[in-house]
Amino acid sequence: METVHTILETRKIIKAWKKDGLTVGLVPTMGFLHEGHESLVKKAAAENDKVVVSIFVNPIQFGPNEDLEAYPRDLDKDKLVCEKANADLIFNPSPEEMYFDNAVTSVAVKELTEGLCGSKRPVHFQGVCTVVSKLFNIVTPDRAYFGEKDAQQLAVIKRMVQDLNFDIDIVGCPIVREEDGLAKSSRNTYLSRDERKAAVILNESLNLAKEALKSGEQYASKLTGIISKKISSEPLAKIDYIEIVDSLELKPVCKISSSILVAIAIYIGNTRLIDNFTWDIK
Repeated sequence: METVHTILETRKIIKAWKKDGLTVGLVPTMGFLHEGHESLVKKAAAENDKVVVSIFVNPIQFGPNEDLEAYPRDLDKDKLVCEKANADLIFNPSPEEMYFDNAVTSVAVKELTEGLCGSKRPVHFQGVCTVVSKLFNIVTPDRAYFGEKDAQQLAVIKRMVQDLNFDIDIVGCPIVREEDGLAKSSRNTYLSRDERKAAVILNESLNLAKEALKSGEQYASKLTGIISKKISSEPLAKIDYIEIVDSLELKPVCKISSSILVAIAIYIGNTRLIDNFTWDIK
């Protein structure tokens, strides 16, 4: 496994792979890799001849008051995770390598980014789409792998690929959870011991909503009420949003008649965590 830091080096390696007729999978990450990322890399390794993991804390997807400087970084640990999961190449550029000082071009996906996290983080998805489109152009993968924990991001990337005719298959991979149900996240490291215990309220509240759906509940307002009541029982938790939207267009629904995404964002202390599940009408 190699680690490179420039676009030129990356393109040179991938050009040689393509010349040999090898398929390439890309796993875009911001580093500080955990078992969730590892599962993406393993999936990519199982489905492609070569795997590239990009490790880049993308500055343009962070708002002015967000945690860019505090975002955890540990490249040495990330290398071990990638090697264990059978990655072939780590692309670890600097911001100066990825962005020109006088750049005036960005990529924005409208409508799908207006709700959920997009309504709370107005610059986020434009930054995500811009960096991912650049990675697609640099790596030219056959497939790219994203976690379903960031469900809105996955839907937005799929739409961007469709609308801009990228010849890339986007593969969504299941959420990886801790033993107590908390979704794996790099931001979990921000939690104190008490906050970590409190954070299980996210998955517990979603499980109550699943049980209600299994029992035949059809109204989104009832489900959001169930989730809200459970989360409000935890003193360290503060609701950012609870949304029930259709799975494709991410538009709010009132009565459930097709596939839905139940998505939440909760502050545990000062740490914002997200979680979700998709429910398909049988």
